[in-house]
Amino acid sequence: MAHVLVTGGTGFLGSHTIAQLLTAGHTVTTTVRSLTRRSGAERMLAEAGAPHADGVSWVEADLTSDRGWDRAVAGADYVLHVASPFPGARPKNEDEVIVPARDGALRVLRAARAAGVRRVVLTSSFAAVGYGHGATGRRFDEDDWTRTDGPGVSAYVKSKAVAERAAWDFVGSEGDGLELTVVNPVGIFGPVLGPDYSASVRIIHAMLTGGMRAAPPIWTNTVDVRDAADLHLRAMTAPEAAGQRYLALAGEPISFQQIALALRARLGEAAAEAPTGSAPAWLLRLLAVVSPALRETVPQLGVVRRASHAKARKELDWSPRSNEDAVVATAESLVRLGLVSG
Repeated sequence: MAHVLVTGGTGFLGSHTIAQLLTAGHTVTTTVRSLTRRSGAERMLAEAGAPHADGVSWVEADLTSDRGWDRAVAGADYVLHVASPFPGARPKNEDEVIVPARDGALRVLRAARAAGVRRVVLTSSFAAVGYGHGATGRRFDEDDWTRTDGPGVSAYVKSKAVAERAAWDFVGSEGDGLELTVVNPVGIFGPVLGPDYSASVRIIHAMLTGGMRAAPPIWTNTVDVRDAADLHLRAMTAPEAAGQRYLALAGEPISFQQIALALRARLGEAAAEAPTGSAPAWLLRLLAVVSPALRETVPQLGVVRRASHAKARKELDWSPRSNEDAVVATAESLVRLGLVSG
């Protein structure tokens, strides 16, 4: 068994990843921006049923500072760099998102190289793969890269592409034998373990609480958080994964309306507030003139981005849950934890 550093242990994907590592018998160190968040993270591990969670080592380290990283990587065989800044609102300057993502990834890679870590698995995103190409019927795979100067590319999307490019460049020129593998998840759904969860989960929360009265014509790709974590573990140790990227997604894109219908069919009364109808794109574009929140969604209206998970299936024997299972598991956990009324 190995000793593994997981960055961002309080996050949605980070906590599930730690739980799976512990279940597999690995020892774990994880970073948190502040040790005041440790107790909440420990509750999330307990909710996940993680064994030996009291053996996790917690280190305070922030992606914007060198402090703490030498201690965090000490003795690690592998690093799963899951932590990444996600803006709560649209930044005034795109560098507010891009610089921390890029510099944070490089900071972790430098620390890993100095500590003699075997491999870093970097959590990137489909945002680094399939954006900025305009309307296209193509199916994206691991050979594709987001065009950062293309249409509809937000600061967050650009940050993921820039950070991943910087990581590959670093390992290629300065890695000194350090291996890099990248996982590129799409929208992450699945069972929440507490109030700290992904932006994708907020879609389900809005549907269950009446915050989305009509489903916009938006399609999303999904992956269950448990499957995304599983792919990280496979990418960590598989010899053939060194130097590779892997897209993490369930299958074909699913529309917001299909999500709402699945929730109603599987959750019954608990999903009574889920939208039954759809909102036309022209109306949303009109409302976006006076609504900043809607303005953010306009570039995604009617856009369907298809992608392939064939590489992860073939090379790493990865088998994800379906779209429907992922979104329903999300909703069931929100109800179970009392984060929405059941």
